[in-house]
Amino acid sequence: MVRRGALGCAFEIVQTLVLTILIFVVVQTFVAQPYRVEQGSMEHTLEPDQYVLVDKLTPRFDGYNRGDIVVFTPPDTFASDGTPFIKRVIGLPGETIDVRSDGFIYVDGTKLDERYLFEGQPTPAAAGRDHWTVPAGEVFVMGDHREASSDSRVFGPIPETSIIGRAWLRYWPLPLFGVLGTPPYPALAAR
Repeated sequence: MVRRGALGCAFEIVQTLVLTILIFVVVQTFVAQPYRVEQGSMEHTLEPDQYVLVDKLTPRFDGYNRGDIVVFTPPDTFASDGTPFIKRVIGLPGETIDVRSDGFIYVDGTKLDERYLFEGQPTPAAAGRDHWTVPAGEVFVMGDHREASSDSRVFGPIPETSIIGRAWLRYWPLPLFGVLGTPPYPALAAR
């Protein structure tokens, strides 16, 4: 049996700590990151002070889909305190988005079925604008609580490069633990 000196034990502890920190930094930078919901714009899907895990890895290979809940850095032109926003992807590159007078969203002329909206409320247009075309490399995002949401109706489509990742798992509070699914849009899939 070989006894280790104090210096050998200290070296192993430091080595373990450095490796642990390195793994943590790599995972948080490239794979997944926790996020605390701070705004009320996604009520009742996500409430303030809930925590979600943001997937940063799979969007690099798969891209974003309509219905994905994404965390992103708001545009520089929009006055904010630097807190990331969390919204739902509504429009994809090349699509036209209309907020019509009936309060519904239309994508390329097809009415969007949005059962996740806050108490079924209609969608108000913002700043007198009700029609957008989503440029290549950008997405159109909106909150589920439309009356409490500053979103693409206000600042326009956002570049995909400003997206931190896709929220895919709510892990706090524990009774609500679960995967955040992407809703189907059968009317748009059928076209």
